Amino acid sequence: MSHLSILPTVLRDSTCLGASLVSLGLTPRLGGHLEGFGGEQQPVELQVTLTDGLTLGWMRHADGHLALVADLQRLTRSRELESLLGRLTRAYAAREALEAAAAQFPQAIVRIGA
Repeated sequence: MSHLSILPTVLRDSTCLGASLVSLGLTPRLGGHLEGFGGEQQPVELQVTLTDGLTLGWMRHADGHLALVADLQRLTRSRELESLLGRLTRAYAAREALEAAAAQFPQAIVRIGA
C-alpha cells in the first residue's frame, strides 16, 4: 500500500518553481489534486508528471513554503527522481537569484536561458 507523503522544502515561489520545471523540459500544471492509495487526494498548487508517468506536486504550507507531495513508495523506484530534484533545486536557486538581482538593479538587463 502506498500513500501520499508531504515533504517540506525551502521553495517559496510557485511561479519560479514552474519556470524552473519548464527549463528542465517538464510541463507543470497549476492546481488539481494528487491521488494516492484508496482514493486519497491531496490538493496541490502545482504538479508535474515525469517521463515514467509518476506525478510530483507542491502544496503551500501555512508558513509560506511549498511542500513536495508525492507517493514516495512509487517514487523511490524512480531512477530519475534524485537527479531531477537536484537539477530542479539548482535551476530554482539560479532563477531566484537572477530575479532578485533584476529587482535590485532595475536598469540592468537580466536574461534567464538554457
